Amino acid sequence: MRRNNTLRTIIIAVAILWAIYELYPTFVVTSLKGKADAHASALTKLTNIQYDDLNQALTKGVLEQRVRQALHDRNGELATALREVEALVKLNDELAKHEGRAIKRGLDLQGGSYLVYEVDLPKMARDVAKNKDARFDEILREVESEAAKPNVDFFEVLRQRFADRQIRLNRYFGERSQTDNEVIDNLRKNATDAVDRNLEILRNRIDQFGVSEPSITRQGDRRIVVELAGISDVARAKNIIGQTALLEFQLVYDPEVVNDVFTKIDAAVKRDLAGSKDSSALASTTADTAAQAAKVREEQEVSVKDLFSGSSILGGDTTAAQAAGTDSTVAVDKDIFGEKPFLSLGAALGPDFAFPAKNQRVVERIINSPEVRRVIPPDAELAWSSKPEPVADNQYYRLYLLKKEAELTGTYLTEAQATISSGSGVVRQGDWQVNMSMNDQGAKIFSRVTAANVNKRLAIVLDGKVVMAPNIDERIPSGSAVIRGSMNANEAQDLAIVLRAGALQVPMKVIEERTVGPSLGRDSIAKGQYSAILGFVLVVIFMVIYYKFSGLIATVALLLNVILVMAALAFFKATLTLPGVAGIILTIGMAVDANVLIFERIREELRTGKTVRAAIEAGYNRAFWTIFDANITTLLTALVLYQFGTGPIRGFAVTLSIGIVASMFTAIVVTRLIFDFITTRRRVATLSI
Repeated sequence: MRRNNTLRTIIIAVAILWAIYELYPTFVVTSLKGKADAHASALTKLTNIQYDDLNQALTKGVLEQRVRQALHDRNGELATALREVEALVKLNDELAKHEGRAIKRGLDLQGGSYLVYEVDLPKMARDVAKNKDARFDEILREVESEAAKPNVDFFEVLRQRFADRQIRLNRYFGERSQTDNEVIDNLRKNATDAVDRNLEILRNRIDQFGVSEPSITRQGDRRIVVELAGISDVARAKNIIGQTALLEFQLVYDPEVVNDVFTKIDAAVKRDLAGSKDSSALASTTADTAAQAAKVREEQEVSVKDLFSGSSILGGDTTAAQAAGTDSTVAVDKDIFGEKPFLSLGAALGPDFAFPAKNQRVVERIINSPEVRRVIPPDAELAWSSKPEPVADNQYYRLYLLKKEAELTGTYLTEAQATISSGSGVVRQGDWQVNMSMNDQGAKIFSRVTAANVNKRLAIVLDGKVVMAPNIDERIPSGSAVIRGSMNANEAQDLAIVLRAGALQVPMKVIEERTVGPSLGRDSIAKGQYSAILGFVLVVIFMVIYYKFSGLIATVALLLNVILVMAALAFFKATLTLPGVAGIILTIGMAVDANVLIFERIREELRTGKTVRAAIEAGYNRAFWTIFDANITTLLTALVLYQFGTGPIRGFAVTLSIGIVASMFTAIVVTRLIFDFITTRRRVATLSI
């Protein structure tokens, strides 16, 4: 008997030491986070830097730069702020050492975002198609509309729509020798590979964004589920995740070519408007070149419907306002509309032509029309600037004419870092920028391109938008480039993140979004803790009143049970959620149930006249199989929930499964050891039970 107790004692001691070892990082992290939040709050008050920014993965150097920029010459406050930075960086470094082993809290306990992304298969199909024409676009629109319905296979719909028109898929996809089935199989494989690559790229982006323990999983064939616990700036996270980040360097056409193309666009629009009484009413004589549109604009708000009535470019019989978008009016220079209907919608801005944001939708409609696309050179494309620029009281977007073939892409990029400019030329000191470096092959290409195009402009294009289009003053042999613009710290850092992580293989769109605010998470924690503590206290009161001293023994086992459950969660790196807390509370009830069964059996044995030791022995032996059967049944149910459930259901199943095993250990092994210790140390005539 004593030998068995020695073995049990060792097992229990090892279990307690293991639990302390596993839970220690959680206690340390909780303490450090409280201190870090205090320093971050103090730094926010001193500098007005947003609290969320301080919790991102900023280096000490960048954080100090931002503090110095915020405080300028305020030496007294600057010294205090730099001390706060020092303390905050040290605490974050210490946190990084322990966070990996601490218990993770789910979205419902600390706030955050749950996002479901779906890969844009129609966009992928357009990108991989070898031929594109009006019929192809029409079929793809039909497929996209039908495939948007639940439980509809995009590729099967694609196959069926082409079959309905008796068009073979190899006309637009794959090789001429491939059958429809082979084309569909290849498209499916491309989609699967694209989702897998997107998954890896998203992991890299989010890891660099600084989210602790994100969950990024694949759901089905075309969906990715992203859970970002502890993040409050949802819009910024969505921008980082959803941005395609396709970086290209494209040459800008010379002004003479741009003027010629824009003049041809004007001519195409003018021919389309020929015979329209509304357009002739605004006609007047102007010079022949597009550059003449640079004179001071005399804008007039004109109804789109009246201005382009009868225009096939803007929708023919459909009202132009509906065709152009939500805006029903445009700002037009009435003096030149008759001769220059396209350029009258904008104005010259330096070496480029720009259009008010109000007119952008109408201009988009014009430049994408078949009539206008025919006058644009086949090796050229039009691209908007990524951000508007203020001119007088309006915001203008530049419209660039670029060479369609990119000279260089982001695939050669090796590094991208957000830095603060030291100020040179037209660049202001303190402006944020992104410094990029390329590998050897990229550097050679970049050197050759810049050498061959000195005094020309090279546009830096991100996701089809021109970030900037600087002039090439000389050959650049180093393979280094800088992206500048009106960027704040967050925008520069986010751009650097997506460039480092690489471009998504296929664009994605958000189809589901749930956000839990930090305050709601704190409320959930408070209510969960209150429920668990209240349940525990009520159980203890009942056990002590009803079973007296034996109830105290059960309470010790119950406390150890909760500690072991939490230690197991830390060991398995499980995430604690609100349903998980519910599982722990249920575990408390089940652990008590096992003790109740044992104690009632012991009472029955004592009533038959057995000694205390014999009654305890018989009580445990007879109650064991009843407890075992009940717990095994519940454990099997929990395993089924884990296997077939998702999200919160799995969290409940995990804590319940761990709790069942822990409750059997504490109820059968721990309490038995305590009873044996009491009865073997001295002769006990009665038992308080």
